[in-house]
Amino acid sequence: MSTLNEDQNMKRVLITGGAGFLGSHLCDRYIKEGYEVICMDNLITGDSDNIAHLVGNDRFSFVNYDVTNYIHVSGDLDLILHFASPASPIDYLEMPIQTLKVGSLGTHKALGLAKAKNARFLLASTSEVYGDPLTHPQKENYWGNVNPIGHRGVYDEAKRFAEAMTMAYHRYHGIETRIVRIFNTYGSRMRLHDGRALPTFMRQALTGNSITVYGDGSQTRSFIYVDDLVEGIWRLSQSEFVEPVNLGNPQEISILEFAKEIIDLTNSNSEIVFEELPKDDPQIRQPDISRAREVLGWEPKYDRKEGLSKTLDYFKKKVLAND
Repeated sequence: MSTLNEDQNMKRVLITGGAGFLGSHLCDRYIKEGYEVICMDNLITGDSDNIAHLVGNDRFSFVNYDVTNYIHVSGDLDLILHFASPASPIDYLEMPIQTLKVGSLGTHKALGLAKAKNARFLLASTSEVYGDPLTHPQKENYWGNVNPIGHRGVYDEAKRFAEAMTMAYHRYHGIETRIVRIFNTYGSRMRLHDGRALPTFMRQALTGNSITVYGDGSQTRSFIYVDDLVEGIWRLSQSEFVEPVNLGNPQEISILEFAKEIIDLTNSNSEIVFEELPKDDPQIRQPDISRAREVLGWEPKYDRKEGLSKTLDYFKKKVLAND
């Protein structure tokens, strides 16, 4: 594939973290929308299997690279989607410094590239910027309740810093920037052992092991199916809106009830066991998506039952492959 963008009508997008769960789905979407996609990932948490189906596509290329270093891309760029980062508790507890570096240095390098290429820049931020929220549901104008020196702080503060850096580049350098705050997302290409609730519950239920619920399970989350999230990100990337936008499904559920849903979905005989709640684990999590509705004309199409049913076959295959 040429790196010089010989078709001047074809837009080019760089997706950092493009071999990850969300990044790989974005690679698919932007190719579908007619973009030439450059996928950049150092495969620390990403997986080349997620993008294997794109190998050989003349509008797709993969670069194995750590974005905390200087980023060079030949030719023009129209858009950068910055999704590089560990994104699960297990990952950022095992790799705290790398998590901080990709949120700070990686964001700086990616923004520098956007400035050099005069490209639009979209930052993947997170509902974790709200920490353990004191308001409910969470609106974008809420500043959050984060413990900066706690174990989870390496991820929360990395994303908060990334947002500040993104807005600084927008205000000082005039870069076109977008910020998406992503709430709990699920779907195919999640890792079985990434520590998040859905893959953990699916793996435990499908193997007949006990399902681990932390605390008493009363803490809540709001789960969005990946196709809905990708649609929202696409719309945000094409919009003219600069302020952060929540993307999530307002269907809130307790973790205990969610575990029971997975047991019913998988027809599992697994029992639920309770373990100590991790420190700083958020007690509530629900997005206010009024801004996304108003600005993007977006809201989720899939309810949780439908999304989980669409995801089940993927996890069945993953569990069989790991036996």
